[in-house]
Amino acid sequence: MGFFDGLWPGRAAQFDSGNSTSSAIVLSKRNATVSLNKQGALSGNLRVNLSWRMRTSDLEGRSRQSGRLLNPLKFFQPDVVQAHTQGMVNVDLDLGCMYELMDGTKGVVQPLGNLIGDLNGPPYVRLSGDDRFGAPSGETVYVNLDQCDQIKRLLFFVYIYDRTPAFDRTHAKVTLYPGNGPRIEIELDERAPQARSCAVFTVENVKGELIVRREVKFVYGFQSELDRLYGYGMQWGRGYKSQSRT
Repeated sequence: MGFFDGLWPGRAAQFDSGNSTSSAIVLSKRNATVSLNKQGALSGNLRVNLSWRMRTSDLEGRSRQSGRLLNPLKFFQPDVVQAHTQGMVNVDLDLGCMYELMDGTKGVVQPLGNLIGDLNGPPYVRLSGDDRFGAPSGETVYVNLDQCDQIKRLLFFVYIYDRTPAFDRTHAKVTLYPGNGPRIEIELDERAPQARSCAVFTVENVKGELIVRREVKFVYGFQSELDRLYGYGMQWGRGYKSQSRT
C-alpha cells in the first residue's frame, strides 16, 4: 500500500475497479475478471497491446521514489515510458494468442512461425507487427468482436524469444482497448527471473457473455507448457521468426 493510500482510504480499490480519473479497469489478483458485455464492448475490434521498458536498476527506482518524497506532487505524475534500444538490452518479448472456436478449431496467432491469423475470417484474431526492441507502440493483436459468437475461448500470452529470461528486468503491461468502454490493463508485475513465458489473460465465451480473466501465470517453458496448463491439446514444434520486421 502506498503512502497516500493511508491518507485516502479506498483509493487503491478505486484504481482496481476503474474510475473516470484513470479511464481504465486494472485487473489484479483481488479483482481478476471483467465482462465485456457489461462494458458494452461486443462490437468492432478489440485491440490488445503489449508494451514494456527495461528495469535499468533497483537503484534508479529508489532514487525516483526518494525524489517523489522530496516533491510529493510527483506522485501524481506518471513515469515516462521510454523504449529501450538494441544496444542497451538483449530481450525480445512477444505477444501471442491461442484460440478455440465454437466449431472446435484450435490454433495460435504469434510472431513465431509468422502465424499472423485473420481478422475477417477464422480465427477472427490477427497479429499486427512484431516489435523486437520495445518500441513505444509495442505489439498488437486484434480480435473481431463482431464474430464473438464464433469464439469459444482465447488465451493471450507473452514469451521471450530465443534470448536470456528477463521478465524480472522488464516493466511489461498488456492493455485491452475495446471498441467501446474503458481500456483494461494488466501488469506483469510479479518477479519470475527464470520464466520464459507468461499466460496473461483469458477471454471465455460463457453463454454469450465474454469474460476477461487475469491470469499472470509464469512458466519456465514455452507455448507447449502453456498449452498443457490450459488444455488446448495442440502439437508443438520448433519455430523461427522471419528476418523481416513488420
